[in-house]
Amino acid sequence: MAWLVRKSPPIDSEFRSHFNPYQGGIMDRGLDFLKSQVNNAVMQHKIFLTALEDHEKQAEDIRFRDLCSRHIPNVREHQRMLEDYQEALGAEAGAGKKIIGAMLGKARDLADAARESDFLRLVGDIVMSRQAEDTFKTFRDGGRVLGNTHLSQIGEIGERHHDYYNREANALVQQMFVENVRGVEPASKTFETADTTLGA
Repeated sequence: MAWLVRKSPPIDSEFRSHFNPYQGGIMDRGLDFLKSQVNNAVMQHKIFLTALEDHEKQAEDIRFRDLCSRHIPNVREHQRMLEDYQEALGAEAGAGKKIIGAMLGKARDLADAARESDFLRLVGDIVMSRQAEDTFKTFRDGGRVLGNTHLSQIGEIGERHHDYYNREANALVQQMFVENVRGVEPASKTFETADTTLGA
């Protein structure tokens, strides 16, 4: 769906580097590498959570608002698990919070400029959720190989529930796309949902 998003204002190098942690510089190794990847996951996932919270308030389409409301509790729990693991690793949570604050401000500026409709907001949320799903899948599979049960459990829960979110969000964005092309009002105010209970 990325081709559907309008051209956004330029993104500065600091903002881009946190969404592409492999860009430039010498990559950390060992525990430092794990800490850096968890820090990146915490920051990126926090931006997704904040987007859902904002869109729950902003959405004009009740289906979009309900989608956000339904998944926010799980996403908050994912964020808590990531932050708890970050703290257990001794990663730089304080510095990360400062960066998150700056990134959230820039993310909101971009959202205001390029995602003024529910459809485009939802497209942006799907992009962020897919990235989070990939990260959680890496934690799940990598944790299993490393024998790191804590990391693999975080990854398993996060990947499963982001998959639920993506399926529901994709179904809704498809409906909204068809409705916009046809120039008609929503045919239905509801759509089928999956069981998204944490740990299910």
